[in-house]
Formats: sequence, C-alpha cells, structure tokens
Amino acid sequence: ITGYKAENTPVRAVEWRLIVLESFAGVPGFVAAMFRHFRSLRSLTRDHGWIHTLLEEAENERMHLLTCMKVFKAGPITRMLVISAQVIMTPFVGALYIVKPGAAHRFVGYLEETACLTYANIIHQVETSGTPLHAEWSDLAAPNIAKTYWKLSDEAKFVDVLKCMFADECNHRDVNHTFATMSSDDPNPFVYKHQEDALRAWRLEADGATTDLGCEKTLGTKAR
Repeated sequence: ITGYKAENTPVRAVEWRLIVLESFAGVPGFVAAMFRHFRSLRSLTRDHGWIHTLLEEAENERMHLLTCMKVFKAGPITRMLVISAQVIMTPFVGALYIVKPGAAHRFVGYLEETACLTYANIIHQVETSGTPLHAEWSDLAAPNIAKTYWKLSDEAKFVDVLKCMFADECNHRDVNHTFATMSSDDPNPFVYKHQEDALRAWRLEADGATTDLGCEKTLGTKAR
C-alpha cells in the first residue's frame, strides 16, 4: 500500500509507512486498557497494574505519530488511511480482546516486531551514504516535541528520534509478548520498570542532562 521496500526506499514511501504503522499501533493499547478498566469496575476488583502500562503504550505510539507530523505532512489519501486504520483496528482488537485477550496481545507483539524491523531498516538507510533517506534525513534536525519528550540534546538529529522510537517499539514488543503468556489476573511485572523509568527521567531533568541515545554526529563519537 505504502510502496515501502527494504533497499533504497523512497522518502515518501517511508513517510507513508510510519504514519500508517503508528496509526495502527496506537489503537490496541487504548482498547485493551478500556476493556480492563470496565472489567475492573464491573468486578469491583483491582487490575493489578495492567491499565497503566497499556495506556502508556497508547500514549507513546501517539507521540510517535505526532512527532512524525512535525517532520512531514499527511495528504488526503494518508489521512483516509489513518481513519481506515481506526475503523478497522478498533472493532477487531476489541472483539479479539473479549474472546481471547492473550491472542490480542500476541497479535500486537507481532505487529510491534514489524515496527522494529521497519525502524531498524530505516535507521540503517539514514546512516548509509548514497541512499535517498541519507540524502534527506541524515542532517535533519529533531523536532522540538521529540527533544522534550525523549529528553534529547539541542543538537539532536531526526535519526536520534528514530532510534528512540525503535527502542520504544522493542519495549512494546516484549511487553505484549509477555502479556500474551500471562493470565488476566496476574500482577503486571512491568510496574517496577515504570517506577525506575520515572526516577531516571526525574534525575535527568533535575541534572539538566539529556539521554545518550544518538547518532555519531550528535554524540561526537566514531563508528565502532
């Protein structure tokens, strides 16, 4: 649909791919959190920490999309694809979550694996001389929304942002594959990770520091 290919990918095809991919990825977490929220209310019982992780995933995917929108624009056809993604994904994920929650999380895990492969390939092309993506994005500055959200330095490039998004997708992949193996009443094993991440973010802000995830140009280091 998007014209994406693994080698010498046209820039426009990558833009389409990211917009459509993030539009799909932003749906399951929110739908799953909604069903678990209603279930907790109906049963008058605790959720054991799942809702927070699922909402964090949905919010993170939405930030990916908003970041992309600061770098490139969506035309009428792209916007129709985004609407179609919501129309298709919302009832599908909702129905699957009602019937078999574990299968829904497994499906999302595989969707996130696709995202991981996409981001890894895009980053490789951006950092490889002679590719269309290298010509367009190698020196492209990171948008301010990304610098604030991921606590990047003022000199951060868009490829740094792509690496952060890649790391996020890897985390979502692992979380959903883990949830797929668990009972719905099991405690969320990622609660303490949220606390550790929050503490790390607070320390970065308090010290006026930034994350060290970046490209060689940003970090001033040589390739290993």
